[in-house]
Amino acid sequence: MNKSFNALLFIILLNSCQGQEAPHTTPAKDSTINATSSASLFLDSSKLESFIKEEKTSGTEAALLRQFYKNCNYQYAWFAKEGIKEHTRIFWHLHNDYIQNFSDTSLTYKGIHEYLDQLLTDSHNTNLSPEKNLQAELQLTLHFFVYVNNAYGGKADPGVMQWHIPRKKLDDVALLNSFIARDGKNLDDWEPVNQFYKRLKKELLYYAAIQKAGGWKAIVFDKTKTYKPGDSSSVISQIQERLQLADGEKAALANSTYGNELIPLVKSAQRSFGLKEDGIITPGLMKELNVSIKERIGQVLINIERMRWLPNQPSGDFIAVNIPEFRLHVFDGEKKMFSIDIVVGQAAHNTVIFTDKLKYVVFSPYWNVPSSIVRKEILPA
Repeated sequence: MNKSFNALLFIILLNSCQGQEAPHTTPAKDSTINATSSASLFLDSSKLESFIKEEKTSGTEAALLRQFYKNCNYQYAWFAKEGIKEHTRIFWHLHNDYIQNFSDTSLTYKGIHEYLDQLLTDSHNTNLSPEKNLQAELQLTLHFFVYVNNAYGGKADPGVMQWHIPRKKLDDVALLNSFIARDGKNLDDWEPVNQFYKRLKKELLYYAAIQKAGGWKAIVFDKTKTYKPGDSSSVISQIQERLQLADGEKAALANSTYGNELIPLVKSAQRSFGLKEDGIITPGLMKELNVSIKERIGQVLINIERMRWLPNQPSGDFIAVNIPEFRLHVFDGEKKMFSIDIVVGQAAHNTVIFTDKLKYVVFSPYWNVPSSIVRKEILPA
């Protein structure tokens, strides 16, 4: 398991012919739904309007609610006459997991939480109240729209962060229709996110489990010493335990000698931290290993937010530039074809963060040093 924390910023360049996202279309009204459906429940449009007024929903949320229920002939999405639907259970677990994993308490609504938790623990749903079910039905739909925008839409202000990445547009109604049609199954294919988001989410869950178990101990080391294969020291056993924990490997007996079995773990850690992959344990590597689990989780959360802004995984060729890594990666779908080193700007002259379509590639371009660089950088040096 590769824990890469130096992958902080990406530039995505989609080619002009492939990898474009399919445009979302407004779902047509489902003519197969009608009042004769024996197991279905239907609501009155006036009840929906009363809910919108009472909840003081935003104009966008009100429009989404009206669009969704109009398209499905005002049929309940989450409840049937015999009780709650299976995808209701799945969404509620998904929703609660998100609150727990991301500590996003803004999605907590006491009234509906208590009622749904009661229904989910009552396998026979013997105490269904029509009035409460109507309220829960509308609350769940509203909750779904808020959830997908929190989980997948991105919260950061790109202007403040100097990202030239357009906010990813989500079709909330289409996502809800798709979720219902799937009955809550195959969610990996349903989530409107790229592969990097999914990988980071797995990392978040893994580190959260480590944090819950007590985290990891700091390595006590001499800042003047390095260790090569064959060296022996009590520090080696600490490093071995730490690397096995971070890499998801089953802990083996601690060994005070730097053996061959430790070399791949050391190089993997060096690659993750953007260090030279030479297998030599340096004070710089040990300093990175001593970063607390809390700080690592914070880094993952920041990068997950960044991943929310990136386009969904394109189906064709695309280029991802990892600026802190000084590397450019070329993909064909999910398969990485090759990577090359690149030159990026320094802190005072940041490389622009953007996403766009790649139209031209210039090989061996000529470049004249701009006068401003000569005056401000070359002459003073």
